[in-house]
Amino acid sequence: MSVRLDVDKDTGVAVVTLDRPEKLNAIDLKTADELRSVWRGLRFDDSVRAVVLTGAGDRAFSTGLDRDAVVPQPASPYMQDDPLLTIGPKANDLWKPVIAAVEGMACGGAFYLLGECEFIVAGAEALFFDPHTTYGMVSAYESVLMAQRMPYGEVARMMLMGTAERISARRAHDIGLVSELTATGEALGAATACAATVAGYPATGVQGTVRALWAAKEAARAAGFTQSPHLISLGNLPDERQAELFGARSTARPRIR
Repeated sequence: MSVRLDVDKDTGVAVVTLDRPEKLNAIDLKTADELRSVWRGLRFDDSVRAVVLTGAGDRAFSTGLDRDAVVPQPASPYMQDDPLLTIGPKANDLWKPVIAAVEGMACGGAFYLLGECEFIVAGAEALFFDPHTTYGMVSAYESVLMAQRMPYGEVARMMLMGTAERISARRAHDIGLVSELTATGEALGAATACAATVAGYPATGVQGTVRALWAAKEAARAAGFTQSPHLISLGNLPDERQAELFGARSTARPRIR
């Protein structure tokens, strides 16, 4: 299993762990399927009243879609298959609160998950960035999701700078992407403590609040997602050219802000 689920029935908290540390918790098609299964299963477990999402190891929360994943695409520019669109809790109709605990890198497709969490707790050495533009790709869904969590200028800078710059945990906290900053290695404990507090409240009130918060963002997100397939079809370089850029620039040293 590449997704681990641990449930503490005493506290009502479940911890969902992306468990591919040797791949920096990159999400392949199997992992995507497992995430969908976990979220949908948690809808029926009334002993779970709050969830923490994290990544195994200390190097990365997740680096997004596994580059080895093969995702066939329709020929039409109006249709697109994106396996990450349905990996988040909200996409699977889970309205229990989900808190992210981030250590190490969180980049690219990781934002599909972070964008559907209620808030983020990060260790001091966490880093956030989006590599799409560096490799000739449009950052569409990721940009839409992060534009709802960060000031416009900050998310624009992160998406446009690509791999040349990474946002430090401190900066992410300053701009509101991260709600709590901990010492390195302590994000999971802090996020779990928050989840335990929330899990102690009446579940219907908590879940209604989660749904109301999401409703406040839902219309803008849907409008942005509607444009995304066309922008990706128009703007992405061919796969072979992306691979060339990846090989040429993968060793460049990024600036940390």
